[in-house]
Amino acid sequence: MPTLVRKSLREYRRALIGWTVGLSAFLTMYISIYAGFMDDPEAFSAQAVAKYPGAFRDLMGGMSDIATGRGYLQAVAYQLLGPLLFTMCAAILGNRAIAGPEEARTLELTLTLPIDRRRLLLERWAALALGLLSVAVVTLAVATGAASAADMDVPFGRILAAHTGLFLLVLFFGTLTLCVGAAFGRRQAALAVTGVWGVAGYIVETMGRNLDAISWLRWISPVHYYLDGRPLYEGWPYGDYLVLLGATAVLLMTALLAFDRRDVGV
Repeated sequence: MPTLVRKSLREYRRALIGWTVGLSAFLTMYISIYAGFMDDPEAFSAQAVAKYPGAFRDLMGGMSDIATGRGYLQAVAYQLLGPLLFTMCAAILGNRAIAGPEEARTLELTLTLPIDRRRLLLERWAALALGLLSVAVVTLAVATGAASAADMDVPFGRILAAHTGLFLLVLFFGTLTLCVGAAFGRRQAALAVTGVWGVAGYIVETMGRNLDAISWLRWISPVHYYLDGRPLYEGWPYGDYLVLLGATAVLLMTALLAFDRRDVGV
């Protein structure tokens, strides 16, 4: 493993441990609640769900089958809160790649080493991807174990497919944060772009299904390629996942070009 990748992973270590523990605790707690809720099936009846405002149901994926193991797992782990928390982790790590060290005035020192800018950025991105992958692997094991303990009856292959999509989504947003940081060298700008695109993309994808005025925007939302294939229900949406990978590659190439041409620290 390249030296800079190892160094970056050491820098990310505390954050990775903290986010892994936090996400694992979140998944364990919310998934374990399912067994208790199933003791009162009336709480998840169609009539009970219909009492929620339509916009809220849209944001939570409709909630039409939340009384089933797949529906509940989708709602609590893979629909809103799980991706939101994991994306926050990706954005924080993405900012630590370029923008954070630049604002701290330590990146200029790194650039004095015998390593060109493109290699530096690629190795920082590799550390970001490996860090996010490690969190994804651990939380996949936690989600699978918790779902099994709660007797949700969701096959491992479907959970793996959903978790893979979640990893690709947060890798996209982590790369987006790195890209904006590489282009402008400002952490707040990178977080703002990632936050706006993430929130707007989620709203467009979930509510755009029933609003013709914004439905066309779903195709430019990365969240669309994460949620639309419904991997917990239908398996691997290979085409959608390839789009996410392709978009991430475009962002990485943009970051390389922008960082290579910019005066760092100005």
